[in-house]
Amino acid sequence: MQLKPLAKGRFHNIWQQDDAFIEKTFRELLCETQLINEGDYLYRQGQVVDRLFMVESGRISLRYSAENGRRFQLGTMECDEKLFGEMEFFTGYRCQLDVVAQEPLAVAVCSCERLEAALNQHPKLAIFFASAMAVDYQDTLEIFLHRMLYPIAHNIAYDLYRQHQNKQPMDGFSKNYQEAERFGTTDRVYRRAVKTLIDAGLVIRTKQGLEIKDLDGLRQFLGNDSFD
Repeated sequence: MQLKPLAKGRFHNIWQQDDAFIEKTFRELLCETQLINEGDYLYRQGQVVDRLFMVESGRISLRYSAENGRRFQLGTMECDEKLFGEMEFFTGYRCQLDVVAQEPLAVAVCSCERLEAALNQHPKLAIFFASAMAVDYQDTLEIFLHRMLYPIAHNIAYDLYRQHQNKQPMDGFSKNYQEAERFGTTDRVYRRAVKTLIDAGLVIRTKQGLEIKDLDGLRQFLGNDSFD
């Protein structure tokens, strides 16, 4: 979840007004700063979460590895006062995802005990956490459901269209095998799906990655799923 004021949700108007209170109250809970090297983990999948991390700025990635060897990459994220570990704080579950630094990071640490005391003392802070986590949950669930229920080519096209709309919460990778994992598939299947879209004249490959070539054609390819 993000410590910044929420731009959507039932209580977003309140957070626009009370941003100073939320940020001041939470920052008083931060007890130390840690340096994380590029490629190191903030959290490992399956570990017990006994502290929360806030990344002021910098890029991280999120991924899940299954016991059968397959891996799902949720994508990369440019952090702006982004908090990690809050879900596990409330549930008491072990960490569900690997959270990996994509560049050197300075992260602030918040102990679970101090946060629990602050939530008991400031109910408005608890409502903020609930609102922010609900937004993150539904955004993430949308990604998972879309990946599971639609073909690979459709998912790639949908991902590009959401980027065009500036509605994509997670960014992609520069390496093909990581992009394939982001769509829950292999490098070979991913490349074949991309070729389908290129051959249809819908996208082109550039030095920066895939880009939309025919926006109207892409909308038609996606059908009613474009959510204009």
